[in-house]
Amino acid sequence: MCRCPAAHRVLALAGGAPCGGRRRGVGVDRTIGTGVDAARAAVVIAHHPALRAVKRGADIVGSSALIAVLLPLALIVALAIVLDSRGPVLFLQRRVGRGGVEFRLIKFRTMVRDGERALAAHVGADEGLRREWTQARKLRNDPRITRLGRFLRRFSIDELPQLLNVFIGNMSLVGPRPVPRDELAYFGDRAAQIVEVRPGLTGLWAVSGRSEISYRERVELEHRYVVEWSLRMDALILLKTIPAVVRGHGAY
Repeated sequence: MCRCPAAHRVLALAGGAPCGGRRRGVGVDRTIGTGVDAARAAVVIAHHPALRAVKRGADIVGSSALIAVLLPLALIVALAIVLDSRGPVLFLQRRVGRGGVEFRLIKFRTMVRDGERALAAHVGADEGLRREWTQARKLRNDPRITRLGRFLRRFSIDELPQLLNVFIGNMSLVGPRPVPRDELAYFGDRAAQIVEVRPGLTGLWAVSGRSEISYRERVELEHRYVVEWSLRMDALILLKTIPAVVRGHGAY
């Protein structure tokens, strides 16, 4: 069962049930413990074409406005990256999108060159770090991250270029966070439902502690978002994203 107070509040306000609870509606059992068929039925019911069109329209308008407003900040960050360390300003990585189709996720670069080699050496020399990486796919003290990169990650500034992904349709403003294909194995039988929607710039997991919660709880939250999705839930998550970013809780 999910132990994230923020997630409980969002689900309750959006008309859903607490994690592990039940929600009434349209004859579908929407507990986290539902089978694959019931979960798929819930997704089909919730993601009506008309509602999807409204969500996509909000993504286009919202991302356009944010790109215009945040462009000066993005230019300052780009200059800071150039001055801080050698390498490109942007980092592109393949992530799994809607329907399992891969796309190139855009981020500000926060790592040094030859980062994978540095990670392998760091993790290979310490059993505890190797276990941390295996369980969370993240390290609290990652040797690949630059000095500026730690600041950018702390306040999720490195994610700003993903507004372009949202604008062109690879992502949504709100949704499950996108992962590399090899990481889908950690999603187990939830993966099929989670990739039925566009991944998001923010989401239920992103406002519920992020890396401070276990990967199992992350999967539960991402799946719960898909099954219980509503426009109201999206609005609540967007409102909670600002304080979550300012606090920087679970971001590293």
